Amino acid sequence: MDQLDIEIAAYKRMREYLEANHWRQWVIIHDEELIGAYDDFQVAAKTAVKRFGRGPCLLRQVGAPPISIPFYVRYNADG
Repeated sequence: MDQLDIEIAAYKRMREYLEANHWRQWVIIHDEELIGAYDDFQVAAKTAVKRFGRGPCLLRQVGAPPISIPFYVRYNADG
């Protein structure tokens, strides 16, 4: 099982809590822990990149179906 699969499994374990407390927010999960919940995708994504760089983490909107994005997403530190 790779790291992303581990983070997805952690999300599934937290699902009931997340749906009750963070519905439609964007959550970051890293090392099987909830790092934060954000109302705005851009804020969540910038936070994840600043904190974990290229390291794996799960960024997902609670209550929304999972989506796939390209492996590499360009990041501009200046916004």
